[in-house]
Amino acid sequence: MLHFGTDVKRRHIYKMKKKNQQNYLDYIPVKNPDIEFQINEDGRAVILIEWKGFYHRIAQKFFHRPRVSDITLDDYGTFVWTAVDGVKDVHQLSQEMEQKFPSMEKTMSRLIKFLEIMHDNHMIHWKGEKQK
Repeated sequence: MLHFGTDVKRRHIYKMKKKNQQNYLDYIPVKNPDIEFQINEDGRAVILIEWKGFYHRIAQKFFHRPRVSDITLDDYGTFVWTAVDGVKDVHQLSQEMEQKFPSMEKTMSRLIKFLEIMHDNHMIHWKGEKQK
């Protein structure tokens, strides 16, 4: 016996799944031009994040927080960060990553997760996406 509430929930979940489906293979990541980076002596990328704004200034003054944070990426992250050029899509990046690191497992899922984290932290955006 099918309850009305269950049928409504199924349709709602189907709509949510359909709405949330994203084909990351076609996305083209673009670095945020406000984010600076450098390559350290180990050959790894170090991303420099400057903390701006009222609350960050208070934290810097009273809690001795640094004005600039540095994030050192591992070998995989460094490769992806330097490969992001605003032209290659995620599929091309994954192919290059598989060539560079042939023993790496789950290349695509790891790459997508890394790019999502970078996107959520405003270090990259997707080409054609409106900027906030």
